[in-house]
Amino acid sequence: MLKAAICGGSGYTGGELIRLLSNHSRVKITAVTSEKSAGKTVSDLFPHLSGHSNLTYEPLERERLFKKADIFFMALPHAASQSAVDFFFKNGKKVIDLSADYRLKSAKTYEEWYKTPHKFRETLKKAVYGMPELHGAKIAKSSLIANPGCYPTGAILGLYPALKSKFIGSDSIVIDSASGTTGAGRNADIAFSYCEVNEGFKAYSIASHRHTPEIEQELSAVAGKNIKVDFTPHLAPYDRGILTTIYAKLKKKADTKTILAAYSKAFVKEPFIRVLSEDKFPNVKNVRGTNLCDIGLVVNKRTNTLIIVTAIDNLMKGAAGQAVHNMNIMMGFKETEGLKDIALFP
Repeated sequence: MLKAAICGGSGYTGGELIRLLSNHSRVKITAVTSEKSAGKTVSDLFPHLSGHSNLTYEPLERERLFKKADIFFMALPHAASQSAVDFFFKNGKKVIDLSADYRLKSAKTYEEWYKTPHKFRETLKKAVYGMPELHGAKIAKSSLIANPGCYPTGAILGLYPALKSKFIGSDSIVIDSASGTTGAGRNADIAFSYCEVNEGFKAYSIASHRHTPEIEQELSAVAGKNIKVDFTPHLAPYDRGILTTIYAKLKKKADTKTILAAYSKAFVKEPFIRVLSEDKFPNVKNVRGTNLCDIGLVVNKRTNTLIIVTAIDNLMKGAAGQAVHNMNIMMGFKETEGLKDIALFP
């Protein structure tokens, strides 16, 4: 039985990790950490998990925690993961980091967008970007996985086959994404209170969101050349889910049916990608509580534009679900273990 520790287990993503791993037949959760909630039980913070875990939150004391687990899920804030990830990884543990600290291959780019130094550049070089559909073989051989961000997951998966098959150009990609409020974390911020969010819909971090370089990094690797995108995130009045709409000019003549066939072929072996049939498009409601990514698309012949729509659950495929998928690949478990027949979040 694989022993797992969840560091930063009091947030929404931490709660999802507890939910998933407590139902995983090959895993036992042996520790959960939280500085603010130390001494409280999991069910104190997440009553819906009362039948799943009786663990008590403890501080992240690295030397003591080290002995309790074989694999560490780091659900800490950006910058807070750097040191702990380096410690556990260098001491032979497997680590899946859900922050942004090890996603960007360039420390300089990380420091530019996250406004903090990266102090562990040698460890950064050894991290594998954890998108199974793109990097499954590398994930299987790695002990340090940088779990992708939620917005990049929906955007990259939506564009991957079109770029790989050279259906679209790389100089006119526009990405609009709408996320539920859980994407902001479990914080007491007035901007995410009910009265502020309900019946509202707004764009934010326009031309400056920190997930932009992550999207560009992965798309550039697929295309084999440097790519820049226009990415605009939006805050939507629902709890969880991300709907992403992507626009790109066609590079060669193709109709909707042809491109859909290419997408189906590209993802034929991927258990969590659903390419929808012609004239059908994703809805966040249909992926809620799952590790699925739904993809629909259409060619607008009038403007020679490919329009792609993806839907994911930001806490699942965009965070905890993808982390468990990465763990399954790392450990040689069946990819769908603990993820295929999961109950929906209440």
